[in-house]
Amino acid sequence: MQLGNDIVYKHQHFRTMKTCLFSCLALLGVQCTHADETQFNDALRAANSGNSALLEQYRVSMQNDVLGYYPEYWSLNTNLGFQPASSIISFAQRYPQSAMAEKLAADYVEEKVKQADFATAKPVLNYVSNPDQAESCAVAQVRARTGDSLVYAEYKDIWLATNTQPESCNGLGRMMLSSPLMTKDDREQRLYAQLRAGQSGPAMATAQTLNSNLSLAQLNQIQANPVNYLWTAPKTSMTDYAYLVFALGRAADTDLNTALQTLPRLTQDVPADVQKYLYRTVAYVGGTTVMKNNFNRAVLDAFDQSYGVPFTDEEAEIYARQAVRFGRWESVIRAVESMSINQKQSERWQYWLARALEQRDDRSAKKTAQEIYNKLANAGDDYHNLLAKDHLGQRYNATAPTAQPSSSDLQRLNQDVHFRRAFTLRNINAPANYVNREWNWAVRQAYLKQDDGLLLAAAKRATEMGWYDRAIYAADRTAKTHNYEYRYATPHQATVVSYSQKAGIDPSWAYGLMRQESRFVTNARSHVGAGGLMQIMPATAKHVAAKMGESYNPAVSSDPNTNIRYGTFYLSMIHSQLSANPVLATAGYNAGPNRAKRWQPEQQPLTADQYVESIPLAETRDYVKNVMTNAVHYGILLKQGPQVIESRMPVIPTRTP
Repeated sequence: MQLGNDIVYKHQHFRTMKTCLFSCLALLGVQCTHADETQFNDALRAANSGNSALLEQYRVSMQNDVLGYYPEYWSLNTNLGFQPASSIISFAQRYPQSAMAEKLAADYVEEKVKQADFATAKPVLNYVSNPDQAESCAVAQVRARTGDSLVYAEYKDIWLATNTQPESCNGLGRMMLSSPLMTKDDREQRLYAQLRAGQSGPAMATAQTLNSNLSLAQLNQIQANPVNYLWTAPKTSMTDYAYLVFALGRAADTDLNTALQTLPRLTQDVPADVQKYLYRTVAYVGGTTVMKNNFNRAVLDAFDQSYGVPFTDEEAEIYARQAVRFGRWESVIRAVESMSINQKQSERWQYWLARALEQRDDRSAKKTAQEIYNKLANAGDDYHNLLAKDHLGQRYNATAPTAQPSSSDLQRLNQDVHFRRAFTLRNINAPANYVNREWNWAVRQAYLKQDDGLLLAAAKRATEMGWYDRAIYAADRTAKTHNYEYRYATPHQATVVSYSQKAGIDPSWAYGLMRQESRFVTNARSHVGAGGLMQIMPATAKHVAAKMGESYNPAVSSDPNTNIRYGTFYLSMIHSQLSANPVLATAGYNAGPNRAKRWQPEQQPLTADQYVESIPLAETRDYVKNVMTNAVHYGILLKQGPQVIESRMPVIPTRTP
């Protein structure tokens, strides 16, 4: 017993000395780590092994440290759904607005929803401030089941979604089925969306709320041979129309062209709204299967024919992209007008609305287009802002802002508990998910307060540490005071410039791509095995090594020098393969050269912004936009003079065999 007391005394004595040392260092503005904070990884191992007694010891010994809330968090997270709400609330109140308190509360609500214990979850809702989709749907279920039925109006996107959803969102959709706030039109829209997606079970449940009983046996029989059913399908009742939409969706998914050809006959002798849903069914399937079926004007025609029944946000976007692809500007306008208010007001769709309006032979429409361009041009310097500047004839020649944090900002950074947790976790090599969660949370708190000084201080310190990805994350979120040397970092500058020039490509483009690929994390690894600063696949690195007359060594491909050399060489290769067009090459670097080529127009050249917006893979579409935008900013930082984004985006030529 005496031995234990001696250990406690020595621990307390050390804690006092350590706290004094930390206070002195903090006064000097030095970033340091408590000795006991290195216990984090030991405590985590105890938590992972289920050693609750040892975890309790760490809770006591770490309670005054900046990472001291973790042992208690891990303890509460054990059998989370069976903890009393008071324990979760107590933790959140003792560690207010902290990353792990918010996560604990959000996870707790999800667990209680799984148990259908909505009343217990309700008092915890106030501590959930940044939910992901699954957590948001769980929160909505609690709100609805505890008296807030108006919540359903906020979740129409979930109600109409047919893609894979978290179970909490599926549950929310089922709840909404019983709400009297969902109108007959709402239910029909949901039913037809589920039928065209082949979701038999959910469609049957929705149909019942419309007094229509669908037969699973009949749906299965149609599924087996949808085209055969279409030839003899009856058209006399709501149930018949449901089977018709289901069969048409299955047929279009198998053979789009046949489905398109049958539309005129199928739409005969059915009500006008059903006709439009039949056209919408084929249009939607065609618009979401471009990877398989390529672009097809008949799909856009079907969207036009379906105009008049409500569009989901997803449908309106697919409609707009198809219209952009084929330059059908009146269809672009109709698609944008069909969007929800928030979606319609986004910079992307405002840009395309202006592009469409300026095509009209109408002075008022052209004036409106110019007003939209002016608003976008003055709103920032992202992709659509830069495109708008080009349409106004403006050159982007701003000097890259290089605002620095004040000494007060740097001192506040030392005192900010959220950033202290993030820096400490990194210093002790904690798992990346904890490090990044704390950093992102700290940035969010500063961003919500529009505390640019604190964000710049964090970006500066992270940059000095070579922690470029988190520096970029912080610098990207300043509201009024910016530093583009932190936002658009240029590590390995001599190497990037030298190898880019040797490969015959623009170093600002290479930097733009590298920033998007890895955020300059040297050892970055993607889920498909791409690695390093330029995220090169092993097979690609092997191919490049052979082209360069070198033997391939997998061990060196993550070396920054080799990775940059291989990456710039490969980018140059696909640039030459794809008509020396940087937009095509950028798309090819992300999705593969063959796909980028397959997306080229067949009939006549296409403007680059139309090509980019119609890329059928959302990841690649956003990737190309970001790389082109990055390249403009790196052009400024590398002293290449005033920038015009469209000069980097030449017209896309027609595809050659």
